[in-house]
Amino acid sequence: MTTVRATGTRRPASALLLALLWPALLLVCLIPGVLSNLFAPLSAGIPPETGDRPLWRLTLIHLELVLGAELIVLLIGVPLAVFVTRPGRAALMRLTETITGLGQTVPTIAILALAVPTLGLGLPPTVLGLVLYGLVPVVSNGIAGLLAVDAGVLDAARGVGMTPRQRLMRVELPLSLPVLMAGIRTSTVYNVGTATIGAALGAGGLGSLIINGLSQQNTGLVLIGAVLAGLLALSLDALLALVSPSGR
Repeated sequence: MTTVRATGTRRPASALLLALLWPALLLVCLIPGVLSNLFAPLSAGIPPETGDRPLWRLTLIHLELVLGAELIVLLIGVPLAVFVTRPGRAALMRLTETITGLGQTVPTIAILALAVPTLGLGLPPTVLGLVLYGLVPVVSNGIAGLLAVDAGVLDAARGVGMTPRQRLMRVELPLSLPVLMAGIRTSTVYNVGTATIGAALGAGGLGSLIINGLSQQNTGLVLIGAVLAGLLALSLDALLALVSPSGR
């Protein structure tokens, strides 16, 4: 019994180029002194002090925070999308989309502030905010992808004797993967930016540069954090695009 796979086309050279370009630029910017000297004119001619931790370490902390939260998002979001798209659960599906949608209607800073009294400062409230914020595109795209699977394909799978589990694993998930991956890319890019807010709670990462720069009224330091966060987001998006099926 064969597995139905989502077909794709060969990756264009531009996709490969972007997948190499943004990480390469990020690595260049992590070389000590590169960004500090570049933005020195915005800091009264003095290269901004980035603190005791090197930029590569702050970037790695930021990346770990984002990827850790995204793993939790996937462990919750994908099974949830599968569960609510089973036959007879239309009302539950609409309720799920409404509830998860609240994660982006409520400001992230408000979610973090409300979580602090219970979870304290540091990683826990930050991860909670990232999960709630990143869950929306994964769940909504997962639902959309699963509902878009052609009914004729599912009928054919039933006709050859596939069980519901086999249909899900061999037909529905592979065919819905392009749409789901688009949601994962969106969620990841969102959370690279959202994670900078967590530095205000002591989570660390690139947001600490931005917050320190704002408190010191140092535009150069703010830009160092913003540029690195932007390049990290572009790098992750390009790499995920490279491994995503096109669905064509």
